[in-house]
Amino acid sequence: MVVCTYTPDRLANLVRAVGSLDAQTLRPHEVIVVVDHNEELLRQVAAALPAAQLVASSGPRGLSGARNTGVRVATGDVVAFLDDDAHADRDWLSELTRHYADDSVIGVGGLVLPAWSIRPPTWFPPEFGWVVGCSYAGQPRHTSPVRNPIGANMSFRRAPLIAVGGFHNGMGRVGANQLGCEETEVAIRLAQRCPGSRILHEPAAVVHHHVPAERSRWRYFRRRCWAEGRSKAAVSRLLGRDRALASERSYVRQALPRGLARDARRLLRGELPGLLRCAATIAGLSMTTAGYLVGRSSLALRTSLPEGVPS
Repeated sequence: MVVCTYTPDRLANLVRAVGSLDAQTLRPHEVIVVVDHNEELLRQVAAALPAAQLVASSGPRGLSGARNTGVRVATGDVVAFLDDDAHADRDWLSELTRHYADDSVIGVGGLVLPAWSIRPPTWFPPEFGWVVGCSYAGQPRHTSPVRNPIGANMSFRRAPLIAVGGFHNGMGRVGANQLGCEETEVAIRLAQRCPGSRILHEPAAVVHHHVPAERSRWRYFRRRCWAEGRSKAAVSRLLGRDRALASERSYVRQALPRGLARDARRLLRGELPGLLRCAATIAGLSMTTAGYLVGRSSLALRTSLPEGVPS
């Protein structure tokens, strides 16, 4: 188990996250807490979690560097990741790991439910759960192969993850920076490295992701959609558009039209949230697409990303 953290603002959430791991019906082999380049936070975590296996990130600043540190320190065959602002149901680990009895399974992710700190906005479309780091309408409802898991709830076989170089240090969040998709990028490289392997989505493996009030605002929605487009541009630049956008094409062609049809029916019944959700869906898709196009243009002017894949 690896939990990465970078800010004292999430210390209470971190304690809850680690507590949920200690309460698993399947006891984890080890729980590693990685602190990302913050000496004061390192001291605070040591005091709050005296029994934790605590390490300072030895990689570049950012989530990818912290995760790679956890992978290097870990000794188990499978490394599972939980965000520091999430907590897991008691059977989460058992539901994730049971699939590794199949040798073709190289990774497993699960369902990420939003734990809103305030009432969720009526305009927020369920197809955009990814904006707040959660599962979204359009994902499989049953155990199914997927391209990549959601970062807040994922696991991989450790040996192949190390063999491909871990998470790309040129991608992933750095502090409050919203750029991401490092889990998408590494999952694609794993599939390339291990032909015939599978990554599964297991909805029975449930975690609850804290959603602070600021993430329920339109400004955050707009900024996060733009950042997602920029992130997908980086993945497509590294690995090609077909691999980087395969899941997104299905999402745009199937999930979003279903959501728009549902909300249009609500609108016809005179329900104002139907109109607001339709508008948010169209705006979210537009901003994500614009972010992608701008990202592709800016990346085309560079010969490479600033950081390589770590060894």
